[in-house]
Amino acid sequence: MSDRHVYEYAVLRVVPRVERGECVNAGVLVYCRPLGFVAARTHLDEARLLALDPEVDLEGVRAALRAVEGVCAGGDGAGQAGQDDAGRRFRWLIAPRSTIVQPGPVHTGLTADPAAETERLLDVLVR
Repeated sequence: MSDRHVYEYAVLRVVPRVERGECVNAGVLVYCRPLGFVAARTHLDEARLLALDPEVDLEGVRAALRAVEGVCAGGDGAGQAGQDDAGRRFRWLIAPRSTIVQPGPVHTGLTADPAAETERLLDVLVR
């Protein structure tokens, strides 16, 4: 029997000017249903983002990314969504939206350690 579990992930993109469609990868969302795991890790390359839009609201982007991490963590600090189970929080966060921070398409994989996989994906896809 394998100790690996199916997980889903999506890249968080910062789209400073929605009408232009340009983006910078700024984080990953990871959900592993069998383990009840959901997490977000972010890393904002401010220089790359400012190259796309010198007038972008960096503090607003940072706040939006922190909010995603907070919803994944759950609890009272995450508002109403923080009371939902891991799967509902992940589905809410990957829902399409036309805001400055947007989720990309959902992909799947296998992992024995979803927390380590979250870090690996952040390194490969964002940093």
